[in-house]
Amino acid sequence: MRCPFCGHEASQVKDSRPTDDGAAIRRRRQCEGCAARFTTFERIQLRDLVVVKSEHRREPFDREKLLRSVSIAARKRPIDALAIEKLVSGIQRQLETTGDTEVTSKQIGEMVMEGLKGLDSVAYIRFASVYRDFSEARDFEEFAGSVEEAARG
Repeated sequence: MRCPFCGHEASQVKDSRPTDDGAAIRRRRQCEGCAARFTTFERIQLRDLVVVKSEHRREPFDREKLLRSVSIAARKRPIDALAIEKLVSGIQRQLETTGDTEVTSKQIGEMVMEGLKGLDSVAYIRFASVYRDFSEARDFEEFAGSVEEAARG
């Protein structure tokens, strides 16, 4: 594992333990070059996924990009970081177990929407505003109204 501080290629694992959700192994490492310590995470990857974008471009599935998107939607909301991590891990696991190597960005967006709907309505609306490309305040009003009605009914 290359050191993020000095670029040295050798490091020693000082501590390993599973993450809270059990989906990864957290390792504390120490660089053999500069003695700096850093943390890495090891996750199971069942298959390499390719995301097919709306304009038919293809790019490798990026878990960190998905985590960033969900975290931005949940910023300054009372959502535990572990809940976000579990949501993203669950989506990744679902995608990997379908058997398909290609998944559309629309499928991923719908899975995130469904997960956020159960976590926090504000984060759900924030994500929807980007995912569904709201262009006017009226779009927000209509969507927020439908969320509010669903919550009551």
